[in-house]
Amino acid sequence: MHKIAITVGATIFMVGCASAPAPTAQMAVSKVAVGNASNAGGNEFAPLQLKSAMEKMDGAERAMADKDYVLARQLAEQAQVDAQLASATALSAKAQKAASALQEDSHALRQEINRKTQ
Repeated sequence: MHKIAITVGATIFMVGCASAPAPTAQMAVSKVAVGNASNAGGNEFAPLQLKSAMEKMDGAERAMADKDYVLARQLAEQAQVDAQLASATALSAKAQKAASALQEDSHALRQEINRKTQ
């Protein structure tokens, strides 16, 4: 009987140790990604992706508070991906906007040069 109690106790201890650890590193990485997306202009150029990232980050924080670490990790990873998409979309939109402005300036300069040489 004593051996059974020790075996059951050891099994319970091992199962307790095998539970998912808190995804604190993933949470931190995801928070930084969301912040970077916001700073990159996500609110203006990728509002849907940024909103999705922020909502998933909020869900991950709630899951952490509830000690549902598996869900917290999943949501944090999804938030990170959404935030990276928002950053890339915003940076791409900014680059396109800058290229268009440069093209317009170049066109105006060519017109001015042509006007002066005639």
